[in-house]
Amino acid sequence: MTSARFYSEYNHSMTKLLNRQIALPQDHGSWVFILSPLLIGLFAGGTFDYASLALTAAAMAAFLIRQPSAVMTKAYAGRRPRSDLPAARFWFVLYGILAILSLAELFYLGQGYIALLAIPGIPVFAWHLYLVSKRAERRQAGVEVVATGVLSLVAPAAFWVGLGRYDAMGWWLWTLTWLQSAASIVYAYLRLEQREQAEGQERSEKWKRGRRAFLYTSFNLAAALVLGWSGILPQWIFVPYLIQWLETVWGIENPATGWKPTRIGIRQLIVSTLWTILFIVTWRL
Repeated sequence: MTSARFYSEYNHSMTKLLNRQIALPQDHGSWVFILSPLLIGLFAGGTFDYASLALTAAAMAAFLIRQPSAVMTKAYAGRRPRSDLPAARFWFVLYGILAILSLAELFYLGQGYIALLAIPGIPVFAWHLYLVSKRAERRQAGVEVVATGVLSLVAPAAFWVGLGRYDAMGWWLWTLTWLQSAASIVYAYLRLEQREQAEGQERSEKWKRGRRAFLYTSFNLAAALVLGWSGILPQWIFVPYLIQWLETVWGIENPATGWKPTRIGIRQLIVSTLWTILFIVTWRL
């Protein structure tokens, strides 16, 4: 074999191995559901040390391993070519090793109890792969809401690691971030549904379609207001939920008729980013 042919085959193999579609999640909107609670927990904890770094690595590895796992499942189910298996196995092993080493570091630093928060994710992850094997993973709003609840557990984990101890306020962080994620998913489905709707609808029809999204964001806003005014949570914590509520009202009144999914996703990302920033700020007021 000539050197030119060797390097050609080597480059081809490496290209397949480093396939971004196998290594990274392709549903780009899902990134906010791990990064938002992670950042909120880290800032609420007030300290970023070796334990925080280990937790961040473990959380991101657990999040990223979903993609190669799904690719392997699709390959075994006949939904993707078997030639994708080597790359999927490579990334699965790589993320798995990173997660194990990061957890080992947490145990070494005396923060091993954080690993208990990963337990609820096991059945949810298994259910997701089952749906993938049955070609039924799309348009599963209920499963997505539950999955974001699991991802939101990284908020109390980062909070406790930053404090260096357990604190019951971490559960409020989990609840608050999960509520926001659930409302965001329901609203996203509404906007995607609106793409096929005709223009010039009656207001009553718009609100009938958007009722669920409105109820989710209204509940979140009301709960944040009551908990803040009662002194259980920071007083101004309702502000980020007000932004999400206003976005939902605007979205109901202005249907996304003819919008491309990318446009909807970008707007969702902007709103979620603003929500995260405002939450971090108001939590410390």
